[in-house]
Amino acid sequence: MKKPKFMTSIGGYNLAANRYDEKEGYLNSFEQKKLLPLLGNVRGLKVLDVGAGTGRLAVELAKFPGTEVTALDVSDKMLERLKKKNPAITCIVGDAEALPFVSGSFDMVIATFLIVHLKNPARFFDEAYRVLKDGGRLVVTNINQKDPPTVKTSEGDIIIESYYHRPEEARESLESLAFSIEQEVMIKEKDVWVNQILIARK
Repeated sequence: MKKPKFMTSIGGYNLAANRYDEKEGYLNSFEQKKLLPLLGNVRGLKVLDVGAGTGRLAVELAKFPGTEVTALDVSDKMLERLKKKNPAITCIVGDAEALPFVSGSFDMVIATFLIVHLKNPARFFDEAYRVLKDGGRLVVTNINQKDPPTVKTSEGDIIIESYYHRPEEARESLESLAFSIEQEVMIKEKDVWVNQILIARK
C-alpha cells in the first residue's frame, strides 16, 4: 500500500481544497456547537478569520448585520471556494505569523484548526495582539492531535504538517504576550480532551 505523502500546509490544503467541505461535520464535532455561542454578538465588528479555509466560520460570521469579515489563509485554492460562497468576504492569501494588516485593525481575531499547523504559535499570537484594537478579542482553538490524519485528495492520500500543543502551553503563551484569558472551554470525549477553546482579550 502506498504511503501518504507528507506536505506543507500550503501544498496540502491546495490539493485538499476541492473536497474540504466534505469534512465540515467532522470539524464541527471538535467544537460540539460551543464555539459560535461563545463569540456572542459580533454585529458591526471587524473580524479576521485566520486559517479560514473554505469559510466554515467566516460565512456564518458574515451573516451578522454590519459585520466586516476578512478571511486569511495560506491556500489560495481554499479561499477561491470561500469567495464563491460569499463574495462580500474579503479574502487574502497570507501568513498567520506575518499578518499583512496595520496595527489595531480588528475587533476580533479568530483562529480555529490553525495552531495545530504552527510549530511556534507564539509568533501568531504576537501578530494577533498587534492587529487587534485595544480591548479586542482573540478566539483560538487547540485540537488534541498527536497523530495527523490522512487526507484524501485527487492525487492520492496526504498528511499535512502539524504539531501537538499541550493546553497549558497555549494558555501560558497567550498570557506571556499580555493577553488576558477571559474564558477557557475544554471539549472532552470520555474524559479525554479533544479541543481547547481560548478567548483572550488585549
